[in-house]
Amino acid sequence: MPRGGQHQWVAYDKWLKKYGALCLYDSEDSDMVYFELLGQPVLVLGSLKRTNDLFEKRSSNYSDRIRMPMVLELMEMDYNMSLLPYGQWWRRHRRVFNQHFHQNTVWRYRPIQLREARALLHRLLISPENFLHHIRHSFSATIMSVAYGISVEDSGDPYITNAEEALVGLAEAGIPGSFLVDLIPALKYIPSWFPGAGFRRKAEQWRKVNNELAQKPFKQVEDEMQNGTALPSLAATLIERLPDKSHDLYAEERKIAEDVAAVAYAVQAFFLAMALYPEVQKKAQAELDSVLGGNRLPDFSDRESLPYINALLKESVRWYQVTPLAIGHMCSEDDEYDGYFIPRGTVVMGNGWSILHDPEVFSNPFEYNPDRYLKDGKLDPNAINPDCAAFGFGRRTHFVNNLMAQQLNLNSVESICPGRHMSDNGLYSIVTSVLSVFDIKAPVDDLGNPVKLKQEFTAGLLSYPVPFNCIIKPRRSTAEALIREGIEVDH
Repeated sequence: MPRGGQHQWVAYDKWLKKYGALCLYDSEDSDMVYFELLGQPVLVLGSLKRTNDLFEKRSSNYSDRIRMPMVLELMEMDYNMSLLPYGQWWRRHRRVFNQHFHQNTVWRYRPIQLREARALLHRLLISPENFLHHIRHSFSATIMSVAYGISVEDSGDPYITNAEEALVGLAEAGIPGSFLVDLIPALKYIPSWFPGAGFRRKAEQWRKVNNELAQKPFKQVEDEMQNGTALPSLAATLIERLPDKSHDLYAEERKIAEDVAAVAYAVQAFFLAMALYPEVQKKAQAELDSVLGGNRLPDFSDRESLPYINALLKESVRWYQVTPLAIGHMCSEDDEYDGYFIPRGTVVMGNGWSILHDPEVFSNPFEYNPDRYLKDGKLDPNAINPDCAAFGFGRRTHFVNNLMAQQLNLNSVESICPGRHMSDNGLYSIVTSVLSVFDIKAPVDDLGNPVKLKQEFTAGLLSYPVPFNCIIKPRRSTAEALIREGIEVDH
């Protein structure tokens, strides 16, 4: 089994192509791989048909989560909704989260997202070389504002630092096999000073960061509510309405953080794509100019008039997804599928990277090409939506289009991933705002020649581009005035 320091999704994709359906059986299929590691059976699925057959049509047997002692016990992230085992506690958190982040309610967060997008433009204008930090700051500020009503301005704000460090821990520990304790749970009892117990020391540090991230802002909101100075936020609502409110809030805040962080990493990939594909950037900017006239910044009312931008957003999600390997499910009972026996307790993972880079589904899959979602200048309703594999699988999250639903014999084509709508709005607000006023180009060497950028991404549960450089400059002389005007309006 590839370890956490490697790109596991790439290794699994190679196994799918090399070994066929199931490593332990003779088959002509090439979209399933089965293996055992220290007695733990693992099944990797590499096609939409397989993921929908098991996670959707047999959801009652494949909705449970794998047990991960490193994350749930040692790091004390048992309130993390994405990792919770299926059951009453998970359904409770899901219900609460859906109330606040349903498609019909996320509009209330749009002003915050636009405000942070405008603030990002200003930071890019002042110090464009720090664009990666500015992106992370923008989305961390969104988390704190939505969840707690707390405004953060300083880039060294402890809330921002804690949020980033907590996500680093989750990204490293969130894939099964990253730490041996997930395969041998008894190792969790080894003291941190014991030789070879580095995982315990890491867990202790991440646990401290997670607790600080959850408890400090919660306490601040409680104090502000008592003083009558609290701003509207998810925290204030939960404190007023829910019993055992702190635990509920931690779960909701963590889900917000994951969804918003996913957008931040997708934006980083977007910047890389724009530097690599200038012709795509020019087409997107031309469409924005035709709608905005070059004399205002975009808002959400413009979205229906921007088909190429919407296609670009889809391609940004597909080209290199933030979660290439979905969090593993667990088979609750023995099962037989397509002639194969799947024992109870099998870890079942959908390899979204394989699906979104399948040349039979997406032609030239490693090319960044928004036109694949367009037909006659409009979004093609029959084009496969990359959301089908970019945000997990099964009853917990499900996206298809009408044609795909017919091909896979699905009963529903509705999204049931509540955080997706807010994430989509966040990506839209940043991409349109940046492209309307800035050009993004590859860096140049001392002789002025363009430097070829590498497409390198990190390994872990959350994957994003390794640090890279690019040139970010205002597109026209009026851009600076628009940026400063946007800051004044939002403040």
